[in-house]
Order: sequence, then structure tokens, then C-alpha cells
Amino acid sequence: MYIAKNSNVAIRELEYSDIAKLAEYADNKKVSINLRDLFPHPYTTDDAKQFIDMVKGQTPKTFFAIEYNGEYVGNISLSLGSDVYRMSAEIGYFIGEPFWNRGITTMAIDLITDYAFRTFDIVRIHAGVFEFNKSSQRVLEKCGFNKEGIFKKSVIKEGKIYDEIRYAKTI
Repeated sequence: MYIAKNSNVAIRELEYSDIAKLAEYADNKKVSINLRDLFPHPYTTDDAKQFIDMVKGQTPKTFFAIEYNGEYVGNISLSLGSDVYRMSAEIGYFIGEPFWNRGITTMAIDLITDYAFRTFDIVRIHAGVFEFNKSSQRVLEKCGFNKEGIFKKSVIKEGKIYDEIRYAKTI
């Protein structure tokens, strides 16, 4: 089921037919270095199947596939806040390396942001980006997200401590 789309990019529910490409694109050090450690590396077809099993059971659905010209190219998600953060959501995403630098992530973020503000009772969407991920920082800025701050030495990735850059967009 499609959630949102434009001429080239669509956001849709993840399907079991995505398993092979999800495993292929996710099992890439250049992808996993920019994601939280909860995202396994190496990433196998079993990891992809378990992930899609989990997503299929979600209510409401907040993890989606990104399609480009009808082809699965990556994932995008919203993590809805709770308690005092219930009016906020965190956005997360990745695109397979063969599809980098085509504007796909920018279009996908615009689509999911619009969908999120229309669908959920939220007023804010935020993202935390590792300091070395300049591409993701540029994409968020292109999509109208504002840099809110730098969380000094707040994340550890592969044994090294980094700053996290926090971005947000509000209605």
C-alpha cells in the first residue's frame, strides 16, 4: 500500500519481496556507519525477514519502503514519541548506495514529513545525525529542517565518540 508518492519516488509498506534488496543495500559499511548500532552489520536476509516480520505487526505503521521509479531503494521511518514527547516523532532513513546523489532521499523525506504531519497528532519531527554524515545534514537542511543544536560527545560508533547534530521541523 502506498502512503505517499510523487513522479519518481514513493513511500509504501514494506513487503517480503523487498528482503533480497534490503539485505543487499543494508549490508554495506557505508550505510551502516551512519545508523545506530541496533541496525546490524553485517546485515543478512534473515535480518531483513525478521525486520519485515516486525514491521508487518506494527500499529500504526511507521516503517516504510522507499521506491524510486518502481524499484525498492531503501527505508524511511518515524518513531512516534510518548509521554511528554507524544507530539513529536523522530525520522530515520537510508538509501542503497547505488541510488545516492539522485535527490531520492530529499524527495522521500519531504513525502514522509507531509504524511506524518497530516496523519499523526504531532507538531515536530526531529533527526539526530552523526557529525561525520555531512550528506544527511545537507538533505535535512534542503527539506526545511533547522539545526537545533550539537550534542557534544553524545554518541559512540565503532569505539569512537562523536557529536550528534540535532535537526527538527515543526508545523
